[in-house]
Amino acid sequence: MRDLFRPPLRNLTLSVIYMMVIFVLATAGYMAVGWSFADAIYMVVLTIYTVGYDEVHPIVTPLLRNITMGTIVLGCTGMIFFTSSLVQFITINQLQLVLGTKRMQSQVDKLKDHIIVCGFGRIGQMLAHELKAGAAQFVILERSENRAAEARILGYLTVQADATDEGGLKQAGIDRARILATVLPDDAANVFITLSARSLNRSIEIIARGELPTTEKKLRHAGADKVVLPTHIGAERIAEMILYPEASRFERDKTKTRDFERTLNTYGLQMDIAVAAEEGAFTGLTIDEIESRTKGAFLIVQLKHRSGKTIDRPPGDTRVEVGDGVVVIGRNGIVGLLAHAEG
Repeated sequence: MRDLFRPPLRNLTLSVIYMMVIFVLATAGYMAVGWSFADAIYMVVLTIYTVGYDEVHPIVTPLLRNITMGTIVLGCTGMIFFTSSLVQFITINQLQLVLGTKRMQSQVDKLKDHIIVCGFGRIGQMLAHELKAGAAQFVILERSENRAAEARILGYLTVQADATDEGGLKQAGIDRARILATVLPDDAANVFITLSARSLNRSIEIIARGELPTTEKKLRHAGADKVVLPTHIGAERIAEMILYPEASRFERDKTKTRDFERTLNTYGLQMDIAVAAEEGAFTGLTIDEIESRTKGAFLIVQLKHRSGKTIDRPPGDTRVEVGDGVVVIGRNGIVGLLAHAEG
């Protein structure tokens, strides 16, 4: 009786192995009495599946009858076992899917002040990974069944629905959410999602992805608080690597640095790096002069010369030269002013 309670996949695997053994033994038995391989395998299939067609050769000898009876008894029993295992496997998996989806939806319904990520493509996956690392509460809203299943496997709360449909946004708890990030590769879809989200929750913060620079105005007009242009950011980063190779070696992807940045974010601070361009806003100035002109909006904590030399907590009289990388810490939204001033 314990066999009945084996995991469905194990039962299915055992039944397949059992049927393969019966096929091989029965075929070998018919071939041993002089039948060809084609006739033998044909006879085995007819017998096991109980089709009832005429035999390819007369079953007249005691040995042939014994082989046929053994194939009937063991083969038919195996087919019953295989069929029941297959039905059990399919049924259990469907039940788990239904119950798992309901359980996940109940967890989503309990969330408050969470983050909704619309789209689980390349950027959505990276964003979800970072949010999970930062211990943030978030929900993935994805239309594709395959991508939604992938998100669930990774342990993310997931709602399989179309983010452009208000019903999908409501399932993800748009009325209780704090932030919505729409990162689909379709600008039109991101604009529509932004419009829908803003109409459903006037106070939610919306961060939208745009592919074309001309989309930024449309997204802001639709209600987006912040717009990110990945292609533009990537191009700027590549240009920085080409034009200022030494200064661009600041390794922001190190684990310690990333953890430090997350800690800063919890206090409303951020860290950034800017490269001193020729005739830039702060090129040729000292550290004290730069901080004085910005009225203490940020602090310069590191200076990386184009030659590769790095100075931590540079003295106030240190002069910034062309190609130097300046690492600054300041309040969110203000740090970027230094980089923009050089752009």
